[in-house]
Amino acid sequence: MSELWQGWFDGSALPNPGRIGIGLVLQAPDGHVCERSLLAREFGCNNEAELHALCALLEMARDQGLRRLLIHGDSNVAVRYVSGVDATSIERLGLLIRRAQQLLAEFDEISLHWIPRHRNGAADGLSRRALGLPEKVEPKRRKAARA
Repeated sequence: MSELWQGWFDGSALPNPGRIGIGLVLQAPDGHVCERSLLAREFGCNNEAELHALCALLEMARDQGLRRLLIHGDSNVAVRYVSGVDATSIERLGLLIRRAQQLLAEFDEISLHWIPRHRNGAADGLSRRALGLPEKVEPKRRKAARA
């Protein structure tokens, strides 16, 4: 049986709607990381960007012959819609959602999880790089004062 890989995806639109940047990260069970930063041919909004990124990650994993995958993304819309928790009547999104669902079905074992944005920094940086944007600088978190 193949081992469990992990993947992270992020999409950005500039302006919103506008050009779409995609960031993808795949991590092998041994820790080896493969990253991709892509400028999509399509234009769209931020939700379309996230769904394009998820589809691109699934295609990348499939093309590498992966069978078991744990996916992380900071788009609640992408995770909830593709998982079937929510639905949309927006046809542009519906097409991408159905494409992602078709790709998910090609894996032996796969799960899709929402994570907070601050835990998706690598994929976010790659999606921004595709658009020629600098990486976001996260503000330093203040430690709680001790009494």
